[in-house]
Amino acid sequence: MGAGTTAGLSVIAGLGVPRAGSAAEIGPLPTAEREAEALERRIDAAERQAEAPVPDLPCNGDEELYPSRLASFSKTLPHDDLGEVDPAAYDAFLLALETNEQADFDAIPAGGPAALANPRAANAFSLGGADSHKIDMPAVHAFASARQAAEAGEVYWMALTRDVPFDRYDDSRLVERAARDLSRFSDFTGPRGRHGDITPDTLFRGQTPGDLAGPFLSQFLLLAIPYGNRTNRQTAKAPVRGADFMTDVESWLAVQRGQLPSSDVPLRRRARFITCGRDLGEYVHRDFSYQAYLNAALIALGFGAPALDPSPYATALREAGFVTFGGAAILDLVARAGVVGLRAAWFHKWLVHRKLRPEAFGGRVHQHLVGSASYPIHDEFLDSPVLDHVFWRQGTYLLPQAFPEGSPTHPSYPAGHATIAGACVTVLKAFFDEDFEIPRPVVPNRGGNRLTRYRRERLTLGGELNKLASNIALGRNIAGVHWRADGDDGLVAGETVAISLLQDYLRTVTEPGGAFGLVRFDGTPILVTADSVDPR
Repeated sequence: MGAGTTAGLSVIAGLGVPRAGSAAEIGPLPTAEREAEALERRIDAAERQAEAPVPDLPCNGDEELYPSRLASFSKTLPHDDLGEVDPAAYDAFLLALETNEQADFDAIPAGGPAALANPRAANAFSLGGADSHKIDMPAVHAFASARQAAEAGEVYWMALTRDVPFDRYDDSRLVERAARDLSRFSDFTGPRGRHGDITPDTLFRGQTPGDLAGPFLSQFLLLAIPYGNRTNRQTAKAPVRGADFMTDVESWLAVQRGQLPSSDVPLRRRARFITCGRDLGEYVHRDFSYQAYLNAALIALGFGAPALDPSPYATALREAGFVTFGGAAILDLVARAGVVGLRAAWFHKWLVHRKLRPEAFGGRVHQHLVGSASYPIHDEFLDSPVLDHVFWRQGTYLLPQAFPEGSPTHPSYPAGHATIAGACVTVLKAFFDEDFEIPRPVVPNRGGNRLTRYRRERLTLGGELNKLASNIALGRNIAGVHWRADGDDGLVAGETVAISLLQDYLRTVTEPGGAFGLVRFDGTPILVTADSVDPR
């Protein structure tokens, strides 16, 4: 309420009701006071972000360990016939990352017309949320490790089972073989069944609360989306079965050098709902950055899912949230969270880890097994029957790709899709009641042309949001362009970014008592205020 407001009110005769004076009398704070408070809030937010500890930023040491850079990202640079990067080109690449100057990036030798994907964004700043250089992440698994073996085994089995419908996992011999093989890896970090083994019910799923409940796909990838004055069905033209790419050395090598593919993913004529890994891979091939989470926000708003108790409007009688603590705020923050999460991912990708993509690892595997080179690939992977399956199908040991261009032209760890997922889903969980039961859940029929009711168990909003994040992250693995660690650790990095963004948001509002309650991806309930993040 502006200064002098009380003096601008009178009492309506006989009613005792204050009557407003002129607009000038009940208007905003005097300019100087408003400017001072706005500046104070910005300074407070900046100071609190500056006080955050600087992380150690460990890396796995592979770049220094292998002078040939066999374990490092080098796509678009010149490569020899084994797929090993030209050392001088890689040194020029490192120099450009150090100087962040366009001239040095322009001087990096090119193996083809494909450009590096925005490496200078690794140094971008954010005015909302934590600075990207203060987001901590663990060192990604090393090339020769048992963890790398397990994650390689998983992406190879994902490639082989892309066309198996999710609702046929229980009776697919190929899926059963995949689950049995992955169970023997000593450092596989995916979810396991009651007896500690991988099962068709846990295969290719995430580890967040809700991931193992109900159908493989999140309801937010199936339900109709309220979109203004229309409703959008979540159907699309699906890829043709068996449409894999980069399965021969010539095309694989061309893509590593930065040559552009001459074909695209062949699509079926009729649209359908997502029914299998190949469909999910194409969804995350064509989606825009926060598409799935914008859709989820609109679906959840359509539910009328109640806000949590920390909302300052939970008990209000004559007010409701909109610009703050309401629909407009949700749609704004879910978009902003995505790009702030991406900045954290880009920092770690380019300036810390520079992890090679699965397609490049597949090239190392092929050259090693045909005797053209010798690489330190862990025996647990070399002993996997998945390699015989792949060779029988295509005559090489390369990892079959779902996209003709393979991976994007930026390093693997963490996954950009995963950091966006972690950030956007965290924002949505902060605004909506995670215990809200999804009304009338659905699954696609066998042909994917219609939805049927799912009646087996209760599905919650929070669980299905978590599952959505995992579906998107693991969908990129199924396509052959990411590792499980890229997704698992990317989700957590995105969560960290989103929490800091929510804290900065709380510093902009004037409603007292604003806070957000949510459950982290590790299952920990927390309460987020402008000044703290506490167990709930």
